[in-house]
Amino acid sequence: MLSIIIPARQEEEAIQATIQQFDALTIPHEVIVSDGKSIDSTVDVARKYADVVITFEGERHTAARGRNDGARASHGDILAFIDADVHILNPNVFFTHALRHFENPNVVAVTCYQQALPEIERTSDRISFWILNSLVNFMNTVLHTGEASGKCMIVRKSAFEGIGGFRDDLVTREDADLFLRLSKIGKTVCDSKLTVFHGARRAHTLGWPYLWTLWLINTLAVAISGTALSKDWTPVR
Repeated sequence: MLSIIIPARQEEEAIQATIQQFDALTIPHEVIVSDGKSIDSTVDVARKYADVVITFEGERHTAARGRNDGARASHGDILAFIDADVHILNPNVFFTHALRHFENPNVVAVTCYQQALPEIERTSDRISFWILNSLVNFMNTVLHTGEASGKCMIVRKSAFEGIGGFRDDLVTREDADLFLRLSKIGKTVCDSKLTVFHGARRAHTLGWPYLWTLWLINTLAVAISGTALSKDWTPVR
């Protein structure tokens, strides 16, 4: 069984479409929304369409915590973590192809390419995602050190639990950290034949130069000190 886990925070405008795109998915699956204390109608909308909705009652929430909460509530042996604004053109074709990788017992995780939605895509998106996708592919395929974006991470549940899941304390780069640790116990794959699309909201609001700087600083901080420099990853809506 496939468990699709969606961390959400202030996603009332996107969450319904994100959930409903899986209505026609014929692979046995469940959709879990893990909400991070939204103050809009995200939870109400999610409860109408998702199989499971988890709400967070603690003080400090991160996307990593939301994904971990979703994983704990899951019943599938494969966990697919996607963000709340992600669109997959044909979920049946996408997941059928992705799940074939797990027929190899050495494969513990799969990620894919990402692009901005065609209707909002800019030249800067094409350039930046080409660089990002190339880096992710290189690190998984050549260096075998694991790398991924939270937009799409498909993970064998036993491996996920074996390494203790995401680090709750990381507000960013928790996705790369997960794949790095997974790469130490098995094979991580970046499949260039698979692509997810999203609204590139953060890049369009903050600008690509600023976002690349944030990613670089936080990547170096996690690699050197084990913790991200950013203390909060404020939603951009």
